[in-house]
Amino acid sequence: MNRMIGYILSIAGLVVLASGIKGFEIILKFLPFLSSLSKTYSIIGGLVLVVTGIVMLRGSGGGKQAVEVPIYKGKNIVGYRRHR
Repeated sequence: MNRMIGYILSIAGLVVLASGIKGFEIILKFLPFLSSLSKTYSIIGGLVLVVTGIVMLRGSGGGKQAVEVPIYKGKNIVGYRRHR
């Protein structure tokens, strides 16, 4: 769940950042409230959203594999088992 929220925040941050760039007026047609923000606030807000999204993506540790430990028979290793 955190991973999906991280992606959504990152994409929203990129949209807010793009609204501050002169060539992306089409975004302002679909999201008119972004045109009311000053350029400085849109850059700061966009960066905050992107960084928060990246932090959430990095924090959600995907699939961590279990550690394998050896099974001994005497001095010989006869197999491995997974240990949490």
